[in-house]
Amino acid sequence: MAICLVISHRPTHFSVIMTDFTGKLDETDTALLRLLSKNARMPVATLAKRLGLARSTVQARLERLEVSGVIAGYTLRLGAGVLARRIRATVLLQIEPRSTAAVLSRLASMDEVETASTASGRFDLILQVSADGTSALDRALDAIGAIDGVRATESLIQLSTKIDRAP
Repeated sequence: MAICLVISHRPTHFSVIMTDFTGKLDETDTALLRLLSKNARMPVATLAKRLGLARSTVQARLERLEVSGVIAGYTLRLGAGVLARRIRATVLLQIEPRSTAAVLSRLASMDEVETASTASGRFDLILQVSADGTSALDRALDAIGAIDGVRATESLIQLSTKIDRAP
């Protein structure tokens, strides 16, 4: 069974990203991940104390979880003050057949592109894009539309967030 989770805790804005793990997690691994989901910056010594394990045992488990792909990384989640200064858009892309890899490669080099997901239906990719203002967003949208292999785009500018259940 594959796992694809993002575990986070809003007050710290840090998260543990888990992806594509096909093994089994024991109770200790699960407890360790739960603690990290509350605070991904928790020191190994604190984790060990809370789990009742030796520091070296916890460090070895963390390394195993990282190497096996259970923990794919630790990330920072920006706070509301920083996010309020940015403008966001959802961008829907239609791309030419067999150009997905080239388009994704170009999108990956753009700092404004936060996520890119494949989609079924009229559009092939869904992007989340953010920029420091309308002119920067306009430039990013123009650059996306100019990528070889992009057939059509549709942009939805996000005005305000009413519900946010994202981790």
